[in-house]
Amino acid sequence: MSNSQPKDQELLKSILEPLFEDFQYWFSRSEVLLNSERLPFLSLDEQNDLLSRLKQAQQEVATARLLFKVTGEKVGIESKILVPWHKLVAQCWQVSREWRSLQKAKENANREENEA
Repeated sequence: MSNSQPKDQELLKSILEPLFEDFQYWFSRSEVLLNSERLPFLSLDEQNDLLSRLKQAQQEVATARLLFKVTGEKVGIESKILVPWHKLVAQCWQVSREWRSLQKAKENANREENEA
């Protein structure tokens, strides 16, 4: 039984550490976009709400990561906590995709204008 515990701990670490890093990466990247650009496909309230939810999620992830470390990497996280973070990441990806599409359309329009 004691042989299984280190393997479980290694498994937790191998899953949770990269997951925490991914959440923080995507949340930070999205926060930069929302702080630096006015996204016309979102209302100002929607953009501010998304930014607020990102900041809250970043704090939650940082807290979960800290608790994981403090407990000696022996405690996992319930999926009911992870699911909202995953949904927020998916929403961030969608916003980013729409932003890139809008930027590409502007570039194409500018190119066509310059060629005319």
